[in-house]
Amino acid sequence: MKKMRYSLLFILMLSFMMVIAACGNDSGNVSEEEGTSETENSSDEKQDLSLLTGGTGGTYYPLGGQIGKIITDNTNANITPQTSGASAENMETLRAGEAEIAFSQTDIAAYAIDGLEMFEGNAIDNIQAIGSLYPETVQLVTTKDSGITSVEDLKGKAVSVGAPGSGAYINAMQVLEVHGLTDKDIKPQNLSFDESTDGIQAGTIDAAFITAGTPTGAVEALSAQNDLVIVPLADDKIQALIDQYPYYAKDTVAAGTYNIEADVNTVAVKAMLVVTKDLDEELVYEMTKSLFENTDKITHAKGEFITPETALEGLGNLELHPGAAKYFEEKGVQ
Repeated sequence: MKKMRYSLLFILMLSFMMVIAACGNDSGNVSEEEGTSETENSSDEKQDLSLLTGGTGGTYYPLGGQIGKIITDNTNANITPQTSGASAENMETLRAGEAEIAFSQTDIAAYAIDGLEMFEGNAIDNIQAIGSLYPETVQLVTTKDSGITSVEDLKGKAVSVGAPGSGAYINAMQVLEVHGLTDKDIKPQNLSFDESTDGIQAGTIDAAFITAGTPTGAVEALSAQNDLVIVPLADDKIQALIDQYPYYAKDTVAAGTYNIEADVNTVAVKAMLVVTKDLDEELVYEMTKSLFENTDKITHAKGEFITPETALEGLGNLELHPGAAKYFEEKGVQ
């Protein structure tokens, strides 16, 4: 009887040990499966990327928010839009490796690549294009009360020519140049778009050069309280600008914009997106594809201009990122 009890006890202990061993093996299998799952998940993690836009009163910032969401929703990138001093500052930030994607005027990006204007002797070699987006209109903004109706009327006036080194600043200097003026003929103020319209409202400046897609938020806000004038450029001056600086094209601020009564002739450059060269080709391909094939989700007024068919316009000698080039080749865009 005692032997039987010992035998039974031995069998129970053996069974218990087998159960523990089985559980250990199961937990090991779970760990291996979880480890595999974690590895797979890590490869699917989104890459955090910064999108440099511009000031809150311009077009880059609100449009950048919508473009960033489209890319985040449709690719393996997590896009964070950031405010900035716009084109020229954006190029320098990309040079420093502190961001990966940026808005720019096509002319400013070209100056950066070629080492001209504000990049004289200090060209930037780590950026490539995704594509151009929409026209950025050179707007010379003032009020009816100022009495300014032509560029020549700016003589002796306090005029915002844009933030130092900005695209608007270069545009302002070039417009003054074809009219036989320089910044010495005016009282130049280096202000952002918001600061410019605030200055016009306060009466501390008389006019402002603003290069942005129309309607521009800061100018719209000003038009709600003032009768605005968008100063026209004469046809011969427009042609002179185009002849000397081929990134310009004739443009119009349409009647009704900012409550103006008639169309106003001026010029425009193109807004574009640029990226750093070292971004993965497949990722940039997916980013480019997601943007140009989801423009119906852009509610900003400039969304209607963003198409694959016009994405290579105004790029000049700017090189496409291989990922973007792959997308446009698939679309048959040249």
